[in-house]
Amino acid sequence: MKETISTIPLTDAFQAHDECPFCYLEREAEQHAISFILGSAYMEDYIREKTDETGFCRHHFKMMYDYGNRLGSALILSTHLKKLGQELSEELKNFSPEKSGFRRHFKKIDPKTSGPKTPLGSWIFEKEHSCYVCNHFKSIYRRYLDTFFRRYQKDGEFRAVFAESKGFCLPHFGDLIEYAEAQLSDAQKQEFYPTAFRLMEENLNRLQQEVSWFVEKNDYRNKDKSWGTAADSIQRAMQKCAGGYPADEIFKLKP
Repeated sequence: MKETISTIPLTDAFQAHDECPFCYLEREAEQHAISFILGSAYMEDYIREKTDETGFCRHHFKMMYDYGNRLGSALILSTHLKKLGQELSEELKNFSPEKSGFRRHFKKIDPKTSGPKTPLGSWIFEKEHSCYVCNHFKSIYRRYLDTFFRRYQKDGEFRAVFAESKGFCLPHFGDLIEYAEAQLSDAQKQEFYPTAFRLMEENLNRLQQEVSWFVEKNDYRNKDKSWGTAADSIQRAMQKCAGGYPADEIFKLKP
């Protein structure tokens, strides 16, 4: 199948021999978004309107801070805080506390699991889960999944690359399986699922063995033995379990 502008990123991700190609794509997307908004884009009114509205999550605020363009971050924050303050004032003005009942005093509430129970709590919850950078990846993630299954269905070479890959992190694997249910025919599922399941089981087992050898290598009796592939197994195992790149260097503005 001939490469196009829409298939090249996915090809690059699989050729990187990463623990998860979709983690690779996600990292590329978020770094691109950070570089974009803290490049010259923050001076554009339409970009600032978007960042004022959506804001950023904790993780991507940290990336913005580490990136190094303090003036760009300050300009983005100045108008975002203004809009946030206006919305907060409106929410506070409309807030009306519920009357407390006798039984309510004895009911244990965990706000992290029970969800917000007030309009103000709901507004804050939405702000916590609204992020310009996260939205950027979400907007293209579906296209990556579409491209993956389109190539899987039509490109034998890609199916072979997939079958020899290291599988996926658990969160992205879950998305892939959910998407496969809608994208593949019954006959295609008979081929896809066994391959995908094999990849996950084999590579989880591989990582478990690598991490176990990391532990054993720290025994003085094994000090002269080779690390093999275990030296960086901790961060790769963390990625396989939860996604992301815990050992990545800080993403910074290039001088």
